[in-house]
Amino acid sequence: MYLRAPEKGDIELFLRWFNDPEVVQFVMRHRPLGREEEEEWLANLHKRESDVVFAIARKEDDGAIGSCGLHRIRVPNRSAELGISIGEKRFWNQGYGREAMGLLCGYAFEVLNLHRIGLSVYEYNLRAQRCYEKVGFQLEGRRRQARFWNAQYWDVLEMGLLASQWPAGRSPRELCQASIV
Repeated sequence: MYLRAPEKGDIELFLRWFNDPEVVQFVMRHRPLGREEEEEWLANLHKRESDVVFAIARKEDDGAIGSCGLHRIRVPNRSAELGISIGEKRFWNQGYGREAMGLLCGYAFEVLNLHRIGLSVYEYNLRAQRCYEKVGFQLEGRRRQARFWNAQYWDVLEMGLLASQWPAGRSPRELCQASIV
């Protein structure tokens, strides 16, 4: 598995994933995704300095199985918000999310020199919470009943990871060459 730039060929996958209620229940999205909107987003992605987005791809076939990124990057604070989704459901529960999180955090801390990464996760998404904790994220707070899903209110948990808590395993050069294209 590795991280690469999203490509035009990924648009069909993104449309399928982010219009699938089973996938969307875990992401911070509340309305359907249209082709024109997605094509425009991809075409303008390189202009957005506050976002770095990757497709999560399998080495075996270069096929995207999800996406992840750093959003709202704040250079003065050296901070960003992380988002991730494994859209191909057949790859759920196989460790791809944790591996992608490790690569993305390594990129954030070792290449972009960020100090802090934050994320939000719905309280019912226990699988994601376990993944984030394994990577080193800690619970920092909760927004009570901030998510309405499936006729019920749920808390949104806020988690964070500091550079000082990140185990630097590889050099930035090695990280980029080996894992992120």
